[in-house]
Amino acid sequence: MSQPPRGRRGGRMSLARNFRIVPKKRGNRSTGSKVWGKAIECALSAAALVAGAVALVVVLLKVVIPEWRVNHQFVEHTCVVLQTRLARQEGADGALYRPEARIQYEVDGETYVTWTYSLRGRYAASRAEVEKILQSLEPGEQYTCWYDPADPSVAVLVQTYSWWSWLTLAIPGSFILIGIGGVVHSLITWGKSAERQAALAQRAAHAAPLDPARRPLPDFPHVPKPASVTDSPGTTLAYRLPSVTASGWKLFGGAVACLGWNGIVALFACVAISGFLEGRPDWLLTALLIPFLVVGGGIIVYFLRYVLVASAIGPTLVEISEQPLYPGNHYELFVSQTGRLRMKSLEVVLACEEQATFRQGTNTRRESLRVLEQPVYRREQFDVRHGVPFEARCLLEVPAGAMHSFKSEHNEIGWKIMVKGEVDGWPSFTRSFPVIVYPPPNGSNGKIKR
Repeated sequence: MSQPPRGRRGGRMSLARNFRIVPKKRGNRSTGSKVWGKAIECALSAAALVAGAVALVVVLLKVVIPEWRVNHQFVEHTCVVLQTRLARQEGADGALYRPEARIQYEVDGETYVTWTYSLRGRYAASRAEVEKILQSLEPGEQYTCWYDPADPSVAVLVQTYSWWSWLTLAIPGSFILIGIGGVVHSLITWGKSAERQAALAQRAAHAAPLDPARRPLPDFPHVPKPASVTDSPGTTLAYRLPSVTASGWKLFGGAVACLGWNGIVALFACVAISGFLEGRPDWLLTALLIPFLVVGGGIIVYFLRYVLVASAIGPTLVEISEQPLYPGNHYELFVSQTGRLRMKSLEVVLACEEQATFRQGTNTRRESLRVLEQPVYRREQFDVRHGVPFEARCLLEVPAGAMHSFKSEHNEIGWKIMVKGEVDGWPSFTRSFPVIVYPPPNGSNGKIKR
């Protein structure tokens, strides 16, 4: 049966393919929705963050704060031990025991009688230790106790801290850190599509066996090897340059600082609030908390602002036709900027920096100087739409007679491509992409024929 010719208009209408959630493999490539993948990753990380935050609040309210109140807010008093007993409970590994004492005490003319010993009432496996505690409590004798001023019917015979109650903070803390790290990673990598294996196959298929750029490179002492900037193939040009911008680390550091600072402040704030609710305000603690709350609020504002900037200003990708570079030669450059931005300007420059490390007395100092900043490309007043990255191609020329890349113990000369952007309504940004410049063959300053 003959098939209808392709490209014929009219006839039966074919509907668009369904939106793929799970990618489908096609050789070395995979097709599907990367937006869905990132959204699911971000949602799971956010769920871990929320679960950790909820668990942290529960641990603080049920374990940490009550134990802290016993040791700092319970009122010291005297009581009479009326009776003692050995409480027993069957556990998974056998019987467990705890001491209990029936005490009587009077607060504001009202008499209270209750069974108690410690606040948590934990059971122990050693019966001998529990019996030793009970032997120290003689019925009819007076002992020191501590009662809750908010509820005088709650009293204890011992004040103590348990290390495990503070160790439980590590469980929700780990969920919070994992959640923050996952959310930050999702925001930073949103929109990136390297397709590494497909690009490698494409380059291998079109590579010329006698291409001079693929000949073995000479080994120059103190000249960095180009492997660090050639391990990621590009999808448009030969190599995708790595970015040395530390925005991800700044986001992670801000998240840790925000969580750590405000978590500690929240602990003391809960104590202060509970004091007000109980009619026993601690004005000194409240006064000391105010500057810490202000600083914590500033950290939150800074972190949220940085997250918004990272999510609005998407990743910048730079690809180059060859590596390493040689003085006097021209190279093709590809720049891609994602996000949802109204750009005032986007500029690409080639920069060379010299860095010196030296000792001054017992201190080690490091100074750097930018000796060259050569404009490569500039565009002004344009919009970057969500899902449609801005892309530009330009020609890069390494100045003839330029100093090659160099790195020793105390001196370094580095080359990099810098992308500078000014965004309407957002802070300006600068992202750097290192490149390696090799000495020209035979020490010549002229161009290399290709």
